[in-house]
Amino acid sequence: MNAIDKFARNLLDTETVTSVSRRGFLKTSATVATGMLYGCGTGAEDGIKQGTGQVRLTPPTGVEDEAWADIRAQFLLDPGIAYMNNASLGMPPSQIVESVRAGYEAISREPLHGKQALQTTITEKVLPGLATLFGVTSGEISLTRNATEALHLQSVGLDLAPGDEVLVTTQEHPAGIRPWMLREARDGIRITEVFIPSPFQTDMEVVGLMESAITDRTKAISFCHVTRGGHLYPVKKLASMAHERGLACLVDGAQAVGQFPIDLVDLGCDAYSASLHKWLLGPAGTGFLYIRRSARNRIKTAFAPDATPDAPAFDPPGTADFPLRAALMTMLNFVNAIGLERIDARCRYLSNYLKDQLSELAPVTILSGPPEVSCPGSTIFEVSGLDAIAAVPMMEQRGRVHIDEHQRDGHDAIRVSTHFYNTRAEIDRLVDVLRSVA
Repeated sequence: MNAIDKFARNLLDTETVTSVSRRGFLKTSATVATGMLYGCGTGAEDGIKQGTGQVRLTPPTGVEDEAWADIRAQFLLDPGIAYMNNASLGMPPSQIVESVRAGYEAISREPLHGKQALQTTITEKVLPGLATLFGVTSGEISLTRNATEALHLQSVGLDLAPGDEVLVTTQEHPAGIRPWMLREARDGIRITEVFIPSPFQTDMEVVGLMESAITDRTKAISFCHVTRGGHLYPVKKLASMAHERGLACLVDGAQAVGQFPIDLVDLGCDAYSASLHKWLLGPAGTGFLYIRRSARNRIKTAFAPDATPDAPAFDPPGTADFPLRAALMTMLNFVNAIGLERIDARCRYLSNYLKDQLSELAPVTILSGPPEVSCPGSTIFEVSGLDAIAAVPMMEQRGRVHIDEHQRDGHDAIRVSTHFYNTRAEIDRLVDVLRSVA
């Protein structure tokens, strides 16, 4: 079997993804999910042949650990490690790892045709698959290395004049703030931070705080869909409020994508940036930028002087990491085989279990808000007397548990981001270590 055949064998059956309607894809019916295969070829041209190896992925039927055992078995993680830092970097399943390897082998053994085959997969399968997943058109999606790159592109592309104001929140990631700082230093715009409490109790609390900060100089609002601490912002309501006032709405979706279904058309934002290597478990160094077609008159490319609304040229030019991007097809089919609604429910189940266990530890204060204003997977909490930064290596040394800290928003908090492959036993191990120091 040559390298291109191996590459084909390790991509998923893309026809299943592209033939599903947008609403059907988001809901991921049991029939489609049961029929989803991985280890199959793409059917693309330029030398990629249909693969023969097929392994069926059985979708889980509940939220309990037993129902997810087959899914958990698809990952390469050392079984002694409890990985609970998905908000920083997700771990791809073995099929994605093999797809990346096969892609590099393809362009190493047969550079010309290997590259062409990868490009075909990206153009004909990956971009339409992403567009279907998020309810948009392929022409509104551009692949990037990560959310940070996409955030820079959407920020520097927004049409602003000296003195124009952009509202951001006090809970933004540095990657969401620095592009505006660049615009402030270079173009003389004004950045205004709007204080949002952590946690907040209702979505209208966030909308009200943002709306009350608008002035006659405000031209745009920019905020996270899900904050680093796991707070869930009301994107649809914020976008509607912004558009009623003639403002652009730009969103950082790095922590949201992959935790729950997202329909970008329904949300109504003008721009959305995401990483695909966090909760969606794609290869490290993959992300996307979404620019709503109707927003192309106010958000423009940073690259092409001859761009037009019909050819907006948002894609970063030059040679891309083709094996990583082509392997996103495997990612899409893997996630679609499970179903984002199932992932949402499973992540919520695990975080609720964690919160229940933490509530039994007297020195612990849970900072995550109620379900309607918190994401399914990330939980932040403080342990009295325990420095959060010191807790990160301590948890690894004592329990082989990987977590993160959240020393911001006035907190000295620990952040635990559980994904569908985590288990109650791993959470118990985390809590046991905390109990030993508390």
